[in-house]
Amino acid sequence: MADIQKTKPFSVEAEQSVLGSVLIDPECITGLIDIISAADFYIPEHGEIFDAMCELFNKNRNIDIVTLINILTERGVYSADECKKYVGVIADVVPSASNVKDYARIVHDKAVLRALIDASEEITDNAYAARGEVKYILDDAEQKIFNLSRTSDIKNFVSIKEALVEAFNQLDKVRKDPEAAAGVKTGYADLDRCIVGLTPGDMVIIGARPGMGKTSFAMNIATNIAKSTKKTVCVFSLEMTTTQLASRMLSSEAFVDSYAIRSGKISGSDYDHLAKAAADLSSCDIQIDDTAAITVTQIKAKLRRMKNLGLVVIDYLQLMQGDKKAENRVNEVGEISRGLKLLAKDLGIPVICCAQLSRAPTSRTGENAKPGLSDLRESGQIEQDADIVMFLHGDYAKADSASTEAELIIAKNRHGSAGTIKLGWIGQYTKFVTAAQEDSGGN
Repeated sequence: MADIQKTKPFSVEAEQSVLGSVLIDPECITGLIDIISAADFYIPEHGEIFDAMCELFNKNRNIDIVTLINILTERGVYSADECKKYVGVIADVVPSASNVKDYARIVHDKAVLRALIDASEEITDNAYAARGEVKYILDDAEQKIFNLSRTSDIKNFVSIKEALVEAFNQLDKVRKDPEAAAGVKTGYADLDRCIVGLTPGDMVIIGARPGMGKTSFAMNIATNIAKSTKKTVCVFSLEMTTTQLASRMLSSEAFVDSYAIRSGKISGSDYDHLAKAAADLSSCDIQIDDTAAITVTQIKAKLRRMKNLGLVVIDYLQLMQGDKKAENRVNEVGEISRGLKLLAKDLGIPVICCAQLSRAPTSRTGENAKPGLSDLRESGQIEQDADIVMFLHGDYAKADSASTEAELIIAKNRHGSAGTIKLGWIGQYTKFVTAAQEDSGGN
């Protein structure tokens, strides 16, 4: 059976009505630029006309039949006679510009449908060609569809009056119930007081030198949030396998020595504690992905399948791979960092990223040995994108140290002040606790 050639969706009437409305009321173009572009018009000449209108607007020139004919003739879109005739036609299409935004949305929606058809054809061609691994073909397909969904997310100005109403509604909510503050509680009281919890859309960096427990701290927070919110927590573990990470979580939850778990040298009571901890953790919705060298696009694709998402943890940022080839590693890490910030904002969830530090702090002494924003390894873009940057510091991680006190340095806090918080480190359980918990033996 022969293929039936289908015409892609478009509306000549809507396109003409948009253009005619601008000729009737040139000021209405200010409300159209956020909705449509010249590329959204199916008829090429209509796109040229709208582009010419935008050019006149940008140059602060009047948009009328004479100026439009002049610029279109100069561009060679129409001959002078054709131009005069057609511009006259579109000027008479609509009686007023009152419904221009409705016409523009029709043009926009038809353009999205055409783009969806084009994307579907590309996806089909890629599937038939079968070039590359299937997972990358799937990721590319999902990204194409996701990009289209973002083009439909048109936002307009919100007046300060409307914004203040929402701000006061939030304030009243928090006054009545302090626990209803916008941020998600980390489970560390002093930290939550400082940052007011993890705010949806925030990118949070936990930085430290190797062996300082940044993975442990991130997972301690992840476990606390999974327990308290009953939401899905997704962990991307680029350094450790799923089994290794699960073993660490068991150690932290059961208060059983992590070495004993790895070696199998556990007592009967330890086994009972582990069984209870496993049951408690199993009731949490914690999803772990240990794909190595994962990209931001792949992470987006995986997260879009998740429901009830509450938190994302990435361990660690510098092990990720860029979506595109960059000039150098600094630029690549910068692109990754920016992508993760946009991901947090798009999904409306906090994203915790562990990050390696340069060796610079180890060559400094005294107070200068404490890490700072400039010590984030491979890209200054990380400190720019992050809403909160925390550093783990102290002698607690040294093999010959008797200290269990860790400093959590809040070096950047977009929502409040910086500061330093004291935590206790229980190394054999790979667990950070508050000072009060440390005094009570970690329980």
